[in-house]
Order: sequence, then structure tokens, then C-alpha cells
Amino acid sequence: MNLKKQKTGKDKTFRNNKPAKKNKPAHSKRMKKDRMVHAILDIFQKDPKSVYNYKQISKLIGVDAQVQKLQVHDILYTLAEDDILVEPDRGRFRYNSLGTIATGTFQRRSNGKNAFLPDDGGEAIRIAERNSLHAMDGDRVRVQLFARRRGAEPEAEVLEVLESKDRSYVGTLQISHDYAFLVTEDKTLANDIFIPKRSLKGGKNGDKAIVKIIEWPENAKNPIGEIIDVLGASGDNNTEMHAILAEFGLPYKYPEKVEQAADKIPEEITSQDIAEREDFRRVTTFTIDPRDAKDFDDALSLRRTDKGTWEVGVHIADVTHYVRPDDVIDKEAIDRATSVYLVDRTIPMLPERLSNGLCSLRQDEEKLCYSVIFELNDQSEILASRIVRTVICSNRRFTYEEAQIIIETGEGDFKEEVLKLNQLAKILRDKRFKDGAIDFDRYEVKFEIDENGKPLRVYFKESKEANHLIEEFMLLANKTVAETIGKTPKGKSKKTFVYRIHEQPDPDKMQNFAEFIGKFGYKLKTTGSKGEITKSINSLLDKAKGKPEQNLIETLAVRSMQKAIYSTHNIGHYGLAFPFYTHFTSPIRRYPDMMVHRLLERYTKGGKSVNSEECEDDCDHCSSMEQLAANAERASIKYKQVEFMSDKTGQIFDGVISGVTEWGLYVELNENKCEGLVPMRDLDDDYYTFDEKNYCLTGKRHKHIYRLGDPVTVKIAHANLQRKQLDFVLAE
Repeated sequence: MNLKKQKTGKDKTFRNNKPAKKNKPAHSKRMKKDRMVHAILDIFQKDPKSVYNYKQISKLIGVDAQVQKLQVHDILYTLAEDDILVEPDRGRFRYNSLGTIATGTFQRRSNGKNAFLPDDGGEAIRIAERNSLHAMDGDRVRVQLFARRRGAEPEAEVLEVLESKDRSYVGTLQISHDYAFLVTEDKTLANDIFIPKRSLKGGKNGDKAIVKIIEWPENAKNPIGEIIDVLGASGDNNTEMHAILAEFGLPYKYPEKVEQAADKIPEEITSQDIAEREDFRRVTTFTIDPRDAKDFDDALSLRRTDKGTWEVGVHIADVTHYVRPDDVIDKEAIDRATSVYLVDRTIPMLPERLSNGLCSLRQDEEKLCYSVIFELNDQSEILASRIVRTVICSNRRFTYEEAQIIIETGEGDFKEEVLKLNQLAKILRDKRFKDGAIDFDRYEVKFEIDENGKPLRVYFKESKEANHLIEEFMLLANKTVAETIGKTPKGKSKKTFVYRIHEQPDPDKMQNFAEFIGKFGYKLKTTGSKGEITKSINSLLDKAKGKPEQNLIETLAVRSMQKAIYSTHNIGHYGLAFPFYTHFTSPIRRYPDMMVHRLLERYTKGGKSVNSEECEDDCDHCSSMEQLAANAERASIKYKQVEFMSDKTGQIFDGVISGVTEWGLYVELNENKCEGLVPMRDLDDDYYTFDEKNYCLTGKRHKHIYRLGDPVTVKIAHANLQRKQLDFVLAE
């Protein structure tokens, strides 16, 4: 039934939009079924919030014969099956609030499975390409909903594009004598983009380029675009890294006016700056960071107090001293919201003069900081704390590896301070896990690359005690800052603040996870108190350590968790087991930390609460940009993995099934953690069905099962750099 054909026009049953008189004689002419359907729909469309049973509807449309009342009864249930009506109570119906016309967001997919997401929530609704009006991914649209055919998924047709999302596409130029196309692997676009030759802007055949669609004529197969930027030759490392950034809508170069503004900031720390701050320049202070780091956000200081306790300073770069609200640098920073870390480079949130220079806490240089100063005893109990602006001078720049050697050998520069801080951090860490924090401690895939960006080897970076030392004091500082503002004294009104929040796991995902790991002989508690559940998760992770299925279980545990985000609405941080938590310690690379610095300064000076809606909008933006940056980072890792394996076609490797989908098996190689796909079409010994709940493919005839975590041996069939995908075939 197509709702387009059900528009209610004038009907003899209705006069002046009111139901006809209901005292029709019993011998009145029987109403035909199509008229009856229109009359019923008219009742519900005029009063969509009211609920009616079949007797009430029969009365309203003037039907009194029992046989016709039964027909009304059947029509109501048919309309409910077609999702035109809903049945909130048994035998009582109301109009589906989605209505026949709705607004929402269009999702375009290269596989043709376009969809419409209604503004008021609900399931996605399919839109065939012929009904898409050439809307692009992310566009706001108004659609006509079709009645659902029995046994079929709901469908809609785009009537109007209300708001076009401004976006671009990355791909490879394919130029012939008469025309050119941008060939893209974009997951939201099945069609190549036609480029008029006059619009090539110097692009050559095989170049990577960024293109904006300017028109898609109604009867044309391909959209028409214009080149925004030519990135360079495909395969060149810089070109490919810039293409990954552009693919996710992230900037790959800095605006000149922002760089110029940063260059004008004076380097000198004035005597007034120092007079307004606590002076820590004579206190032993050092940084511990990755070997290749240049932006040093944080430093630690340690000294013994006269009372025999320990004063620990967590010193954070005072970025907001240099970057003022709404100046050109600040506007660029909030647009970016985060630094982006690709395999071979950092794309900083702030200009390098600030991120690697003025703000970076470099060795033997006086620097301005925003600091949290703790007084701790030998049991790491917090006796006092204060948040103050400081001036420091770092005595030593440690790499994590150098600090780890001191921890393991007891020898090295500032060994007393490093060892004491590590001792205090270990106590803080143990207490945190006893309080219910989850012990996720996974490795990172890293690459050794040559001067041209070519990956020479893959290695794995694991967190050790030196990493934990820094982590614990950063967590403590973030928690303390959040509590300072978040814990509202009696009689005081709550102030708007930026929190880092993490919801409890989705119960259904946890239950599926528990059922799956049961096949490996593990148990997981999914009901009970929060403390009982987290204790069970930690016990599981501990038992899986060193086992072949460790990485699989850790991966699935992470997937069962919610994502942490920024918000003004504090619900605590589940994974850390903190009722109050924020991000304060990395303002060089995260904009929310800059927001926190400014709010903290405002409120400690007695300022009024900021506008919560505007602040929440900024939080949403920062959360979205954080996710985009993470996606870009994963894409760069994927690209380098494919590049690393590109000369190994035909070689055989052992691996484990790391993902199971309806289109095939993902396999992660044991030797280097590179992941590839065994396509379903290559599993030709049987017809396999996908069991989503049990993470497996099952053969229909022979009942062979490929399950997540199973060991397999594969051969490298193909390395596709354009799609960032390795194709495997099973070797046995």
C-alpha cells in the first residue's frame, strides 16, 4: 500500500471536516473498502494523538452493519502491520507518530543501502537510489514515507533537501582526452565524480585530489564536481597521509594567518607574570614522554616537606595565558578540537610555535603552568591539595624508556625522585582498581619507518611502570579539578563545567559478551552492583593474560563498553570509577582542557556560571572531532599495515579470526598484528551463514564453524592500498 495514493480528499462521508451523522438507517448503502480505508485514515490523521477501537471508528465513519464493523476491525490491524497505525493497547489504535511526511538525516552508502534517520528517533528507513533526489550523506531532508508492505522493510522517498552538508571527497584523478573523473573509495558514494577538464587546476592523471560536488543533474548517473586541492601523486607518503586527513574532513595544513598570529606572541616571561605565580623553578621537576614527543604538556615535581610528607606538583602548560578567547588562534583550535596523531606525524591543534615552543615544558627553560599541588604521605593519602598558577623550570626531559631503566635498576638522574613518585603512583593505582576501575592495559601497534615514510618493521608498545607513573598523577589531577568545581557546597548553585563522562556498559552487549567467553571456559557477572560487575571484568582480564585468546577477550571487552565523551551533564566515569572526572592535563593537544582551564580561572575568581547550552554544544563538537581523529589514526595504521605487507603476496602466516561479518572473516596475523579479510566468496567449500550473536559463520551442509578467536593459517592474496585492505585466502 503506497501512502502517496492514500491522500484523503473530499469524501461524501465527511462534511466541513466533521464526521457525517451517525444515525444512518440500517439499510443504508454499504461503504466500499477503499472508501472505508480513506475514511479511517482521515479520522486518525486529523486527530493523531487519540486512541480508538474498531467500534469507535465504525461509529465515527457511519458504519453500523456488523459485517462492515468486522471489516473495519481487519483494516485497523492491516494498517498496524503496515506501520501506519500503532497499537498501544490491545485492540486500540492510534496514528503512527512518524506520520507520512518526516524530516531527518540522509545516509548515502556506496553499496546502495541509502537510509533516512528520523529527527525524532526510531529505526532507519531505506531509500532506494531512484527515490533519493541525489541527496548526499549527512544532508537534512524531508521525506514521504511509504506504507510498509507486509514482510518488507519500510521505505521512503526524498521530497526535498532542506540543508546540504558541506563536504568534500578524496580520490584519484582519471583523465582521458575528453573528460576526467575522480575515482573515490568513499563509503558514502557509489558513483565516480565527473570533473570538467577546465576545472582540473593542474591535476594530472593518477594524482590524489579533493573534490567538492557542485551539481548532480536529475537524470545524470554521475555528480559533477570541482577540484578544491590537488594533493600530489598517488603512493607518495605525504600525499597519502594528507588524503587520509581530508577523507575524514580534518585539516592537513595550517592557515597562514594563524601561524602569523602565533609568531607575534612575545616569548618573554615578565616579572609581573612571575610575581602573580607560585615559583617552582628551584624544585626538582621533570617530564616523561614518548621518545618522539615535542609537545610536552605536563611535568612532575617532588620535594620533601618540613612535616616529612611529600609535595607532588602536577604542572600543566598554561596555554590559555597565550591563547585568548575568540582570537584567531583560539577559533582555529576549537575548530580542530584535538591534535591528530598519524603513524608518521602529528597534526597539532595549536601552531607549532605554541605547541612545540612557547607552551611546551622543555628542559632548562622557564615555563608558565597551571598546576595541582598535592601533599601526600607515604601511603599516598591526600592530606591537602591546591590549584594554582606557577612558573617552573624542568631539570630533565626523560623518555619513558629512560625512566623505566631507573625504575628497574635504581640508577640514573634524579633516581630518588623517580623511584619515590613511582612508589606513590603504584599505591594510587592499586587503590583505584580496588575502588572499581577497569584494568584495560592494551598494546599499541607502532612502525619503524624510513625517511620516505616506508614501514620497515612493526613492533608493539606496551605500558610499563613509567607510563603508569605519569598516568596515575594525571588521573589524580583531572579528578581533583573536577571535584573542585563539581562538588557544590550547600546553599550554592551548581556551575556549568566540562566533564569527561563514561556510561555503564550496554546490558545486552555485556550479556552477549558473557555468553561468548563462556565457550572459552570463562565466566562474567553481568548483573548486580557496579562494583561486582567491574570486579568480575577485572578478574576476567587477569585470567586471560598470557593466553592465546587474551587479545580477543580484551577487544570484545572494549567493544562492550560505551565511548567516553565530553559533557556538562556529569554522570561520572564508569571505567575509572570516578564520580567526578575531567580533562585538565593536555591543553596543548585537546581543546576541552583549554575550556576547563578557563572555567576554573573564572569560577575561582567568583565569576558567574557560563551558558550551559553553548558549553554543551562545544562539548559535543569536541567529542565528535575526537572520534574523527581516532578514525584517521586507525586509517593511517591500516594504510601502513597494507603497505608493509604489499611485498609479501603469496606468503603464509598464522593468525586468529578477529572479526566475523556477513561478507567474510577478518584475520589478525600473530607475527605483526596486521589484519586482512577472507572474503565470503572465497569460502567456497560450503554455503556459510552469519550468526551475529555467536560471532561465527556456520556451513549449511558440513556444519563447519569459523568462530571469533579461532586460529587459522592464511596466505596473502592481495594488498590494496587504495582501499587500505589486505585480502587473504585460507591456506589449509
